[in-house]
Amino acid sequence: MTATTRPDAATAAIEVRGLHKSFGSNEVLKGIDFHVDNGEVVCVIGPSGSGKSTLLRCVNRLEEPDSGQILVEGVDIIDPETDLDAVRSRIGIVFQQFNLFPHMNVLRNLTVAQEKVRKRSRKEAVEVARANLEKVGLAGRENAYPAHLSGGQQQRVAIARALSMDPDMMLFDEPTSALDPELVGDVLEVMKTLASEGMTMMVVTHEMGFAREVGDKLVFMDGGVIVEEGDPREVLAAPQHERTRAFLSKVL
Repeated sequence: MTATTRPDAATAAIEVRGLHKSFGSNEVLKGIDFHVDNGEVVCVIGPSGSGKSTLLRCVNRLEEPDSGQILVEGVDIIDPETDLDAVRSRIGIVFQQFNLFPHMNVLRNLTVAQEKVRKRSRKEAVEVARANLEKVGLAGRENAYPAHLSGGQQQRVAIARALSMDPDMMLFDEPTSALDPELVGDVLEVMKTLASEGMTMMVVTHEMGFAREVGDKLVFMDGGVIVEEGDPREVLAAPQHERTRAFLSKVL
């Protein structure tokens, strides 16, 4: 399959096999096997330093794996023959920090990549941007600059920007961890809406309520390995592993 071929419904959106990643002498991922099915919301939890964000960042090669396989819609993104840009164009990613261009207004933040990467006309890019701003509850804020928005609003702009590229899936790396508590809810509501619309999502999060309510699968990582995974409601209510129980006793 080439990087421009669309998968059939049976192809996993993301499949990770035997993934290893070290930073110097610190082995952060120790042979991860993991998958996200099409239309599935997978929430990844665990203590700081467990490898959650590194796993997510390996999924679109923001971090370079040391060994293993990563298949995105059936395409091995570690294969040097793969058109990585073509694969990445189908993966939206939202970080802890919003990474908006401070010198551009909201509308331009949403249109610049559409025009440069998707080769859309200015008119089409603006139409797509406005539709996505409405989706995240920010219609009418298109002329604002990031510095004039709250953290929650900036994060919703970042989500709208990712959606404007028409991704097949969305990766979220602790998208609410940098927000004041009262701003978290608006961002989670946008993510819930995406999930209800069938968006494939991999979410590294500390929001256990979101994982319980929205997640199809919960993955608990610690020490660079997956300790436990399963239905979020079952794992959160009755974890099978002592390490999972110890972690959840501190966060629930």
